Amino acid sequence: MKTVTRALIAATAGVALFGISACSGSDSGDTAGEPKPQGKAISSFDPCTFFKPDELTSWGVSTQSEDFTQVSFQPGCTWEGEKMDIALQKNADETVQSLKEGESYDSYEPISVGGREAARMIVPGATGQGGCVTVVSTGGGVVLYQIAGAMRDSVADPCAEIEKIANQTASRLPK
Repeated sequence: MKTVTRALIAATAGVALFGISACSGSDSGDTAGEPKPQGKAISSFDPCTFFKPDELTSWGVSTQSEDFTQVSFQPGCTWEGEKMDIALQKNADETVQSLKEGESYDSYEPISVGGREAARMIVPGATGQGGCVTVVSTGGGVVLYQIAGAMRDSVADPCAEIEKIANQTASRLPK
């Protein structure tokens, strides 16, 4: 059962990543002599240590994280549970808006999380599979909160569940 859940999170992230990677090439619009932005707050953000142990246990997942870095520019971790797994990744090259423009989704709905620009995403082919991604603008990039139910019906409303988690924790994200 865990293999199915991990595969769903990987597929959810993987499909989103293909769109993200297509957008995250070099800035062809840079001109010589233009100042380049210095470090973004998201650069020092560690998704693997972000959640507090009591939060993780309250959501029914392990306090032990596992690496969930599918591509180098989007590092993150995942936490396993019996009913669901949760993953958190960061991407310093994207925005909520650029993700919308870079990929087609089964569902992409702009929302607000903790007063920040955000979006609810379901990647192509994942509708009804028990997973959802909430992307939140943070510190010059985005953080991707992801959930995958152990089975399709393990989590009644995956998007509502991951948005609840995002809303509970977004105030701690870098500005």
